[in-house]
Amino acid sequence: MIRTLMIATVSTATFTVAAAAAAQQSQFGTAPEARAMLDRTVAAVKADKTRALATFNSGEGGFLDRDLYPFCSNASDGKFVAVGPNAKQLLGTDIRILKDPTGKAYGLELYAAAQKPEGEITAVSYMFTRPGADNTPVPKVTFVTKVADLACGVGYYK
Repeated sequence: MIRTLMIATVSTATFTVAAAAAAQQSQFGTAPEARAMLDRTVAAVKADKTRALATFNSGEGGFLDRDLYPFCSNASDGKFVAVGPNAKQLLGTDIRILKDPTGKAYGLELYAAAQKPEGEITAVSYMFTRPGADNTPVPKVTFVTKVADLACGVGYYK
């Protein structure tokens, strides 16, 4: 009976730890989810650019999922035309001026991705703070591609 109780306790503890890890994982988007959202972003821009940009800025239609959201800038001048509902103050800002807390000019890399052939996906890595109270920068990767006259991207935290 003691062995059975110990096995039940170990199994319960293992399940509890696994459930807690899964719950924490699910509060943030993953690389495959970011990539899938980028694919949906490209399809939306190709279908109706004006409507797509309005949808991205509002976060509606599945274009805001936890910490995942699309952004787009003009491929020509680098100015943001969509940034998600939580960063509207960036609309009109030149993407090329963005730097992470370490001083890396990741905005230049995002802009450079827009100069590549349409459909080519570039992964840009940099440090950024997650949404929420903790302002500690963590690694982030953004998938960026050119679609029509825009550069659009979706990033996830590693």
